[in-house]
Amino acid sequence: MSQSNKISIEINPEESAAISAALEQLKVTLKPILTINLTAEERISTLKMGDKTLAFVNKTLEYAVQNPSLVPNYIDLEEAKKDHKLAADSYNIFQQLNTLVRGIEDTGMVAGGDAYEAALVIYHSIKGASRSDIPGTQAMYDDLKQRFPGRGKGSTPSV
Repeated sequence: MSQSNKISIEINPEESAAISAALEQLKVTLKPILTINLTAEERISTLKMGDKTLAFVNKTLEYAVQNPSLVPNYIDLEEAKKDHKLAADSYNIFQQLNTLVRGIEDTGMVAGGDAYEAALVIYHSIKGASRSDIPGTQAMYDDLKQRFPGRGKGSTPSV
């Protein structure tokens, strides 16, 4: 197995603290708009907005403002405009956060893959050493094989 270290970066304690502080500030800033907590069923049944839908709603509301006689009397146009603005602003925030989340996820996946690959090589080295009766390795192997990911009944994944 080749060791292909794809990433070699660390987050120092100061950076970690700064990131945590920035995330806490973001939570505080967003708190007034983070008042909704949908159930899984509500998420499925709620109308969703994206780029095209936002543009559609925007244009529809423009026509409504220009032609108020076409707006049913049970529609609060000012509230609809307010909802549209919040949806557009929220979508913009979502896109920015999603970019960050994807970057963090990608970095974690690559770092995790590198670490997992190294651990697998070491695990198999310990396994081989225990089979060769090298002192102290049987206890290490016994401990590690209990923790081996994806370990089914009596089967160890091949690498």
